[in-house]
Amino acid sequence: MEQFVPAYLEAAGRFLGNRIAPERLIRELLRATRIMAANRGDGATNEEVFAATFYPAVGVDRAELEPLFMRFYSEEFPGLRRFTQAVPEAPKLVRWAFECGLKVVVATNPLFPRTAIEQRLDWAGVGVDAHPYALVTTYENMHASKENPAYYREILDRIGCSPEACLMVGDDWVWDMENASKLGIRGWWVAPEDEPRPAESGSVFGQGTLADLWRLILAGNRDPQTLARSAD
Repeated sequence: MEQFVPAYLEAAGRFLGNRIAPERLIRELLRATRIMAANRGDGATNEEVFAATFYPAVGVDRAELEPLFMRFYSEEFPGLRRFTQAVPEAPKLVRWAFECGLKVVVATNPLFPRTAIEQRLDWAGVGVDAHPYALVTTYENMHASKENPAYYREILDRIGCSPEACLMVGDDWVWDMENASKLGIRGWWVAPEDEPRPAESGSVFGQGTLADLWRLILAGNRDPQTLARSAD
């Protein structure tokens, strides 16, 4: 993301530069995103919060500017794929989860429109056309971000699962591990095995790369409940 986000902002500023000065566009994009990320889950969608902040700030009607953004995601956003790298174990883990009959959620921070998230999933080899996800979180369908545990509460409500029946696999300690654990969701922290945990958490039963998680599954722990117990 340290490479991807600056490239994304630069591309957006360049594409829309004949309508809004790139410096102003980027400044207001970041400000609106920060406000959207603070959404508390009890009112407007993230998209609505973003729109109410961004379009008045740049002085352009949403009806005029939003189609240009959609063109950007169609024409320019695909070129950002060069700043990403697929993880070979990701498609294997997703297929395994479906083979086990699990409900699978793409619990990515919902600060992008669905088209952007679907493209990124395609780049990773786990596209929505190939997998019947129970939910893909986007800024159109969510009312909070990962900064607020309400994000995970909304997911649980949407898919009809108890927190004890869920596993969150993610690489951000606060957003993916701590905030999910506040609802009782256990986690696998995607981080090197020797990386110190910022805080002790009994809800994090495993730590390592996706390759490490896949090796654990291949070792014979193919049932999700067995996998969780073996990692304690």
